[in-house]
Amino acid sequence: MDYKYIEQLLERYWRCETSLQEEEILRMFFLQENIPANLQPYRHLFTYEQNEKTVNVLGDDFDQKILGMVEEDEPVKARVITMRQRLMPLFKAAAVVAIILTLGNAVQVAVSDGDAQHAVPSTAAMDKPHEGPSVAKADSVQNDTLQHKLQVPVSTLTK
Repeated sequence: MDYKYIEQLLERYWRCETSLQEEEILRMFFLQENIPANLQPYRHLFTYEQNEKTVNVLGDDFDQKILGMVEEDEPVKARVITMRQRLMPLFKAAAVVAIILTLGNAVQVAVSDGDAQHAVPSTAAMDKPHEGPSVAKADSVQNDTLQHKLQVPVSTLTK
């Protein structure tokens, strides 16, 4: 027997070009007893729907059970939330900020302790007279090269 039409329908089925009627023809064909060996692998694909209708069917009481579970009204229990519970996230955030600031200050003090041992306190330097040339005097001795080269009063430049 020639099964060219069925093979053509299968090719169109794989390309998703079949109509609902053609797919029904394929289902009816694969429900037969005598199917050629080359088409046998496709049999379960088309007979699956028919076999599963009879195997896994929910009972008549299933809908009633589900509706009974859904429609049960459970009373809503109101909880009292205290002010402490409401502000607890704020307390936690403040504690985290305090810890971070404390650790930052501790690190800063630890780093600056090494520098403090080598530095001279500023009040001790003011009490003692300083011997030798002053830094400010040494800076004022140098002349500004720009003032010597211009020798023009600043007021004349702004006019």
